[in-house]
Amino acid sequence: MPRYNKYKTLNNTSDYYKPLREIRNKSKALKHYETPIIHNPTVAERASLKTTSYIWKYGDRFYKLADQYYGDVRFWWVIAWYNGAPTEATLTNGNVIYIPLNLENALKVLRA
Repeated sequence: MPRYNKYKTLNNTSDYYKPLREIRNKSKALKHYETPIIHNPTVAERASLKTTSYIWKYGDRFYKLADQYYGDVRFWWVIAWYNGAPTEATLTNGNVIYIPLNLENALKVLRA
């Protein structure tokens, strides 16, 4: 099963993409996957999530932590988002990060 089956698609007829449509010989529209809309949660929403603290060390990666805590490397971005750290390069040894323990609750807060 393709991994994109659950995403909505949209046909983009925007004038902005007209040159791209011409290059690709698409006269009417380009098909795009819809971008999920997430928001920055309030302090109360963040406080509602149960977390555990973790001390960042050499060799750590968000995807490894996602696999350890969620059993799925694809949710690395939840840990990155929660800590305001878009990449591992923004963290140094000894930084304390927080990992939301319940993935479902974290995703609900993101899409609220």
